[in-house]
This record gives sequence, structure tokens and C-alpha cells, in this order.
Amino acid sequence: MKVSLSWLREYVDLPAVTAHEIAEKLTAAGLKLESVISYGHDIKNVVVGEVLSIETLEGFKKPIRHCQVEVGEAAPREIVCGATNFEAGDRVPVALPGAVLPGGFEIASRKTYGRLSDGMICSEAELGVAESSPGILVLPGDTPIGADVVELLGLRDDVIELEITPDIGYALSIRGVAREAAAAFDSAFIDPADVSPPVASGPAYPASIADPSACDRFVLREIRGFDPSASSPLWMRARLSRAGMRPVSLAVDVTNYVMLELGQPLHAFDAARLTGEIVVRRAEPGETLETLDHVVRKLHPDDILITDGSGVISMAGTMGGLHTEISDASTDIVIEAAHFSASGIARMSRRHNLVSEASKRFERGVDRELPLYASWRAARLLAELGGGTIQPGVTHAEVEVEPLRVAIPSGYPGRVAGTVYDRETVIHRLEQVGCAVEGAAGGTGGTAADGIAAKLTVVGDDMLVVTPPSWRPDLTDPNDLAEEVIRLEGYENLPSILPAAPAGAGLTESQRLRRRVGRSLAAAGYVETLSYPFSGERDFDNLQLPADDARRLAVRLANPLSEDEPLMRTTLLPGLLKTLVRNVGRGFGDVALFETGLVYRPSPGAPAVAPVLGVDRRPSPEELASIESALPAQPLRVGVVLAGEFEPSGWWGKGREADWADAVEAARVVAAEAGVALDVRADRHEPWHPGRCAALYAGDVLVGHAGELHPRVVEAYGLPPRTCAMELELTRLEQPPAGRPQAPAISGYPVASQDVALIVDAATPVSPVEAALREGAGELLESIRLFDVYAGAQVGEGKKSLAYSLRFRAADRTLTVEETTAARDAAVALATERTGARLRGA
Repeated sequence: MKVSLSWLREYVDLPAVTAHEIAEKLTAAGLKLESVISYGHDIKNVVVGEVLSIETLEGFKKPIRHCQVEVGEAAPREIVCGATNFEAGDRVPVALPGAVLPGGFEIASRKTYGRLSDGMICSEAELGVAESSPGILVLPGDTPIGADVVELLGLRDDVIELEITPDIGYALSIRGVAREAAAAFDSAFIDPADVSPPVASGPAYPASIADPSACDRFVLREIRGFDPSASSPLWMRARLSRAGMRPVSLAVDVTNYVMLELGQPLHAFDAARLTGEIVVRRAEPGETLETLDHVVRKLHPDDILITDGSGVISMAGTMGGLHTEISDASTDIVIEAAHFSASGIARMSRRHNLVSEASKRFERGVDRELPLYASWRAARLLAELGGGTIQPGVTHAEVEVEPLRVAIPSGYPGRVAGTVYDRETVIHRLEQVGCAVEGAAGGTGGTAADGIAAKLTVVGDDMLVVTPPSWRPDLTDPNDLAEEVIRLEGYENLPSILPAAPAGAGLTESQRLRRRVGRSLAAAGYVETLSYPFSGERDFDNLQLPADDARRLAVRLANPLSEDEPLMRTTLLPGLLKTLVRNVGRGFGDVALFETGLVYRPSPGAPAVAPVLGVDRRPSPEELASIESALPAQPLRVGVVLAGEFEPSGWWGKGREADWADAVEAARVVAAEAGVALDVRADRHEPWHPGRCAALYAGDVLVGHAGELHPRVVEAYGLPPRTCAMELELTRLEQPPAGRPQAPAISGYPVASQDVALIVDAATPVSPVEAALREGAGELLESIRLFDVYAGAQVGEGKKSLAYSLRFRAADRTLTVEETTAARDAAVALATERTGARLRGA
């Protein structure tokens, strides 16, 4: 919204402050400043002149005129001009030599077309009044010669551009911004809607409302004998241009001017092209309308329309029809002002991808009481400027609407803000918003002409019952009213006090685990990333998932951000892999990433859409169960991806490439934070390489997979060769806390180490060998570590050697060699029994 300060000052008694000071006050009140634009401050030495004579110069490709212009000096000025829309005797703005026009354009005497041009006759565009103009600006015949054009026409002005959020649609008008400025400066507010329409003597053009859900107020006024050749005055064209709207014609300009001034969109119909009664209704099947932009639009049954006997003549509150538009021959005009459904206009505007200045206001909420006053204001301007006659009577179709009432304790705004506002302050600020306070000293609030002021009634000692003003449809509950008091009192005046944390509150065990996992992976060299929780069928294909894979069953979004990703993710890997590709593509070849987040796994046969229940009662257990059945399971997972060097190269030597073992170790790091020991088993599971994939178990529960990705997956995503990944379901690792956590007992006695090398078949997994050694060694075993794997001639074909380091320690004594040897032998014996292992060299 672009607000001209000269226009704003007509309705609020502002002190002598700059545009930037006004902008700061409005920003503090909640209206976001975009920019401050100055007009006319750089113009100088432009005066009114009278054209005495005109000589047309021949021999040039375009009309060239040599003019004698009286500017109030001793002798007329000679000026060469190419415009032809003025005659001798006309008064025009003249930029004298030394003058400066907008943009720093300086004027000097010069010889052109063989004649001296001692100045320049100016157009509206050259004076900065409009972006373009067809010719020279011709001034009224009684304009004094030699007068300063800038002062005469009020060209100096400042425009504040504000970003208006959807909840404050009332600020899309000079009236709304003036009300805010008056409150900010505690100045008097003059309501531009404070006009006095004559007492209605009957209806004007006939009209009715067929659908009360689409429109609850519809007003028509009629003007006859309008001069279609009348042009809009300069002051109106200047204000429209500075507000960002292009002047078109007097009839259109008046409706736009009143809309900018009051916030009420209007529409003008050519009365000669109307047929029968006007009716506001919804669209019927098969209806179309050619709108003012010359587009034939197929209408939807929910569209709100204005119709007459011939059919549809306008898309209500959005754009009029071409058939009834005001033309150069229109002499009889019907002015329409209405209050349409905000949600209905919003849906229609988006449905047809048609956003207009009117629809922007209607969808944010327009003052329901304005149509009578705005239509009268427009009718008067058309009559005064266009020579028309306002016909007696007004058509006023209305649907009764029960006003909303909100009960609020007078101390509630202070409790919300964490400070104290006395009762008088609360009432005063609500009055500034537009409330009338019954029972408060001197409080009537608002203006009588509005018929719009809210009523605030004191109930008991402390309760206030508020009926929000009609121009504030966003005020619907006590929190809204509290916000108005707080913002007018000033957010900067709120105390900075940290809220007291309630006793016993803190992170849940799940939240603690998630934080521990993040810290441990970061300490292990991984960088956290966040991805959108969306995916598409292409991701399932790139992961080489079989057609019957459960991960292909996904929740489809009703309104996806991208048509390529319309599904909620069922695995973390696509987002991680795309992030890895993006990093590698930007020159970071050594990447280790992790992400923690939810995946969405619907149950087979679950309803595609959850039932929508009413709000008139509590849902029954069966209804709640139906909602639960439609919701997907949302387990928490952690995933990692690795590529390039996991241990970097340097002066110390060559680094180490990331491999499947690093992905498995990342899973162990995560599980250790949950206090769980993972059992790692060989597996075949997409998207991992069938020979380098590990299934991760916590006891008998499968919690995830890790390993090297399949080469086809690497190719599909454009990943570096031998990229590895791990995905683990953190929810399955969560364990309910068993009382207070206990620190592990630390023995003060020395450790005893024993090494053992076992020969097993080459196909034997490491996991069962290690499990047998751990179980066989008994309670004295503190830790076990595989430190060497060997396959070669010394162990025989089809065999491999696994070398383990066993650490023994007792809590109450120093172990003897005999005890550690016996524990080692027991471990080897159990491994031999279960896996066929034998001691190397035995």
C-alpha cells in the first residue's frame, strides 16, 4: 500500500514530522515499512506561462512548433515544442533555463530546428505526475501567469510504501492508515467515511441477493447525464499514480480513488447495457464470462457472480465483464458497492489466477458498513467532476448478520504482555481501535456517521464485553483484543523478563537420546543436514526398490510443493543422497553427513483420507480410532552417508577411503548412546550392495541396515563410487528409563590381555565368532577387538584367519595367568563348537 502523506494529512492532524518519522511510528504499530519515496522535491524554476502565438515549422518528419510564451517577465520566451495538444491562449507549465526536473534533468537555452528554444513546455510525465502522458499539461485558464507550478499543483509530496499483512486488510486504505497514524501520534482522526447520504426515497436500479453466503450487503446508486468526455482532475490523477494505479477515465478513476481512500472496492456499470434486475448468486454449470482483460473464463459453481437478465455481467469483487464496461459513450452509470464473502472471493481469485486490487481487499476483509457511504462518496465525485445528476433513492439489499461479542477481563492484556495495564488504559486503547465504551467516562468512540463503531460494555467489576468494529473482522477472541492494546502501548515498552520454568520440566528421554546421538555423530566427523520430508516415485526407482517393497507405500500430499515430490518420505536416504551430490558438485569430495528425522509409513489398507469430524461434540472412541487408523506410523530414524576420504591425507601420509565398515561403525556409535549393543549380520537389502550389506539387530529386533550402496543406485543419483550409507530406526532403540542412571563401576586392578587367532571358513561371518568368544570368556571379559583378518596360503584355500585381542579384568582382585588362560580357552572352545573355528598354528 502506497500512502501519500498529503492525502494522509487530510484525515489525521499529524505534527510537523518527516516522512521517515511517520514511517517509524507506523512500523512500531505493526505496519511494515517497505520504502519512502519523495516526489517533486528536486523540481525548481518551473512557472505558469501563457502561449501567445504558435508557428508551425515545415520540412521536418514530425510536427515542430515555435511558440511565444508569456511567463511574467519583461519579454516573452521563445520555446520549440513537438506537442500539438495545446493552442494559443492556453496556460501551460514552463521550465525556464536553469530549471531542474525530476531525475536531475536540467533545462538550458539551446538552438534546435533552426530556432532558439529558451525553456521547455512540460507534460505531466516530465513533472513526475504520471509515468506517461499523451501531451502537454494544459492548466485552467484562470491560473496566474508566473506562478510557481510546484506550489500551485502541490507536486512536492512523500509516499510511504507499506507491506500489509493478510490480517490487517483495513490498512489497504488511506482511512485505515490514517486511523493507525492518529493512534500512533495521539492525534485527532477525521473519518473520510463521515459523509451524510440523503435519506433514501426508494430503490435505484433493482437488485437482490440470491445467495446470502456469498454476499450480505449490496448497494446500487445511479447517475444520469454523465459527460463521458470529462477528464479526471490533475490532483486525482497524481494521487492515483503515486498510489501505483494508472489513471484510465473519470468513471474508473473515481471508483479507484474511493477504494484507495476508504478501502471499499466499487464497480461502475453502463446502465444502458444492463437488462432487468441485478442478482448476486453463485455460478451455474456451463456459464462463462468475458472479463475486462478480454479473457473468456469458464466459471466454477462456487464462483460469486453479479448477473442481470442477460446473464453474468461481473465476477463479484474481482473483475467486471466486458459487456457492461464504461465506454466513451456512457452517460448513465450504476455504481455498485457490496460486502462479499472474504473466503469466497479468495477462492475465486486463486481458482482463476486473477488477482485485482478489489480482490486483495475483499479477501482480507472489507468493512461491512461502508457500501452506503462509499457509493455516495463516489456518486458525488462523479456528479461534481463529470456533470452528472445523482438519481434519488438507493438500492440496499441486505442480509442481517449477528454481531460478534467477545468477553475479556480488563486485566487480560497485561497478563498476556507480562506487565500491568490499568483498566482505563485498556478501554482507551480499545477506543482507538474503534470501540465505543458504554459506562466509561466520555466514551462513545468512533463516529456517528460510521454506524460501525464497536460497543464495549462493562459487566460487573472487571469484565468487558466487546463487539469488534466492522472494519476489523480479524478481532475474534480475547487474544486479538489483547494484541491491539499491547501494540498500541508499544512493544518496545514491554519488560524483558525470562519466563519461569515450571518445576520438574525438562527434556524427555527421547529428546535426550536424539541430542546425544547428534553430538556423538558430530564428534565422529559427521555434519548434520536437514532435508524436506518429501519424495517421489523416481526416488523409489533410483533406490532400486522392488515393486512390492513396503517403502513404496507412501502418503500422498493433497497440495505438494513440487509435482516431482508429492509423497511423504518413507526413508531418509533420498534427501541425504541428494545433499551429498550437491556438495560433491560444488567441489567437496570428502563428505560425511547425517540426518535425524521422521519417516511416514502408512499401514496397508489404511484410509487415504482421514474423516473430518464436527466440532459440536467430543468425538466418540470409534471416531478417534478412525482418525488414528488413517494416520501413518511416524518412527524417528537416523541416517548417514559417506563418500571420499573418511580419514584425510596429509603430511603424515595417505588417508583412508570411507567404506562399509565406517557405516556400520556409525550405527554402533548411535546404538551406544542408547545403551544397546548391535548384532551385525550379513544381509541383502536394497539399496545396498548385496555383498556389502549388514543388517543391524538389537537382540532379535531389526533396527536398520548399513553398508556400501549398489552400483546402480550410485549411477542413478550421480554419486561418487563406493558411496556408503546407514539408516537406523532410533525409535526401536529407545528404552524406558529404569530408575536413576547408574555410573559404571571402574576396577582399580590391572587389565590382563590375551590374543587369539582363529581359522574359519572364508564364508563364515565375523559376528557369530565374536559372539561365541564373548559368551565363552564369561564375566571376566572386559572387551574384545578384532585387529586382523588374513587370507592366504598360510591358512589354506577357502579359509581366513581372525585375530582378536581379549581384555580381562576383575573388580576385586588381580587376575592370575591361569585365570585369564582358562577364560581364553573356554572362549575358543565355544567358538570351535559353534563355528568350527580352530586355533591358528594348532
